[in-house]
Amino acid sequence: MAYHSFLVEPISCHAWNKDRSQIAICPNNHEVHIYEKSGAKWTKVHELKEHNGQVTGIDWAPESNRIVTCGTDRNAYVWTLKGRTWKPTLVILRINRAARCVRWAPNENKFAVGSGSRVISICYFEQENDWWVCKHIKKPIRSTVLSLDWHPNNVLLAAGSCDFKCRIFSAYIKEVEERPAPTPWGSKMPFGELMFESSSSCGWVHGVCFSASGSRVAWVSHDSTVCLADADKKMAVATLASETLPLLALTFITDNSLVAAGHDCFPVLFTYDAAAGMLSFGGRLDVPKQSSQRGLTAPGQNLDKKASSETTAGAGLDSLHKNSVRSRCSAGARPSARSSAPLAWTAA
Repeated sequence: MAYHSFLVEPISCHAWNKDRSQIAICPNNHEVHIYEKSGAKWTKVHELKEHNGQVTGIDWAPESNRIVTCGTDRNAYVWTLKGRTWKPTLVILRINRAARCVRWAPNENKFAVGSGSRVISICYFEQENDWWVCKHIKKPIRSTVLSLDWHPNNVLLAAGSCDFKCRIFSAYIKEVEERPAPTPWGSKMPFGELMFESSSSCGWVHGVCFSASGSRVAWVSHDSTVCLADADKKMAVATLASETLPLLALTFITDNSLVAAGHDCFPVLFTYDAAAGMLSFGGRLDVPKQSSQRGLTAPGQNLDKKASSETTAGAGLDSLHKNSVRSRCSAGARPSARSSAPLAWTAA
């Protein structure tokens, strides 16, 4: 696990480049700062300034090396590195509310933007006119789209929203890709087709994630539940009521295990038993250092704990993150927080 502190301000969203030598972060305003690692230090090398409102989403395409950003100004920009300068291209999203999240598709030929307009904008490059255009997925979304994640087949898209639902849509764009092969989620996939809709969540769906195989999707809700739908078991949904505060982000580390984090400021592990169709709590990853209480009797431990709490009140949390964990990255990098220090977690 690596620890880095960049700013005094909270980091509202972030994205890594392909080899993790650079990171793009938003310091909770309308700018995006890019830092590059040099030895043990991180140096700011670029500032992306085009948005007029707070940046709410960043994603960095690993192969094409393009960055896409979205914000409360209802715009999205695709940034291309030309020489030593990042050049923005405006994407017309056709929305009248803030954009909330953005994700490149695995093949990097399109991306999705969720917004408060109760639509998902699927954006792709139109070669004839040399610009980015979009198509809207509307029904049956009834509230703000908070989170998105792509299926490995580049067509299916999972979305979590404030109407308490996790859904999977077809985002097939015939202009840029071939007809998709059948999946466990369904075989007919015209654009906008609803492939799956949850019914068990009782809160805003803050985070969604597909497994690497694409046969499972998991989501976390504001009622502190973790849910997983298994397409290989007729869309059966496993639900676990977590003892943590609401979780905000999650990612699969294997097909049977996932890491989530949120308002408790530390990541936790969950495991899925496919045979039993059940989720279980696997433990906290950010385990605080043990104090010198080992060897004390139970009454002594209670007295020592009371004294420690009185002398260190307000000194801070025992977790590495000091604020809510808002986002996550796949491919080995684990959650980063609304505090000023993203952490790279490696599963062992």
